[in-house]
Amino acid sequence: MSPAHRVTPERSKPSIFWPLAGIVEPFTRIFAKIEVEGSEKLPETGPFVLAPNHYSNFDPLVVAVVVWRLGRFPRFMAKESLFRVPVLGWALSVTGMVPVARSSSAAAARDTIRGSARLVEEGSGVVVYPEGTLTRDPELWPMRGKTGAARLVLTEDIPIIPMAHWGVQDIMPRYGKIRLWPLRRRVRVVIGDPVDLSAFRGSAPQPAALAQATDVIMVRITELLTTLREGTPPTERWNPSAHGQNETGRLES
Repeated sequence: MSPAHRVTPERSKPSIFWPLAGIVEPFTRIFAKIEVEGSEKLPETGPFVLAPNHYSNFDPLVVAVVVWRLGRFPRFMAKESLFRVPVLGWALSVTGMVPVARSSSAAAARDTIRGSARLVEEGSGVVVYPEGTLTRDPELWPMRGKTGAARLVLTEDIPIIPMAHWGVQDIMPRYGKIRLWPLRRRVRVVIGDPVDLSAFRGSAPQPAALAQATDVIMVRITELLTTLREGTPPTERWNPSAHGQNETGRLES
C-alpha cells in the first residue's frame, strides 16, 4: 500500500486508551505470547463488531491487546450496572464502552439499538461476547449464544468479525486464579472473515431470525476454534438451562 493510501490507525488519535494501554499491554505480555492469524480481516476503519469465544476472565485482556495492536480502540459491551460504579463507571464512559441492560429483554434491545447507532455515527468498533458469560461447556467449547450481537449488527448493517483464541486457559483457568509460572505462555488467536448475515437483513429483526443469525455466528466461531485446538466440538452446543445452570454469573461446580 502506498503512503498516499495508507490508513491512519485509530489508536494514533490522542485518547484515554494510551495510558491504559501502557499498563494493560506490558502486564498481558508478561503472561501471554500472543500469535495472531488473520489480522488483516479486522477493518482498519469504520464500525465493526468483534465476536470472540469466552472461557477465562483473562481473555478480555488478550482480546483488548490484539485489537489495540491492530490499530483500533478495544471497546467492549458492558453491563449497564457497571456504569454506576464509582471510578469504574467513569472509566467505562470515557473509553466509549457500550452499556447494555440485563434487567429486561426490552431494555437490553433498547440499549443495543442505541449502541448500534452510536457505532455507525462514530465509525467505531466494539467487542461483544455472544455467549454473554464464560462458557459452561465442560471442554470449553463455545456454548449457546445470546442474540445481542446479532441484533447489534443487523440493526445498522454493521460487519461482525468472528474471533477464536486458545491457550488462555493455561494462564487463568475458568473461574480459577492466575498462574504465575511459566511466563509467556503461547496464546493463539485467529480472526475470520465477516459472517454473512445477509439472509437476515432487511426488516426489523424478529426473535426467530435473531436466534438463527446467532447460531450462524456461533458456528463460525466454533469453526475457527477447531483450527486452534485438538478435539472435535460437540454436535450440539451446551445449553446452560438444560443442565440446571444459571445463564449468567459464576458457574458453581
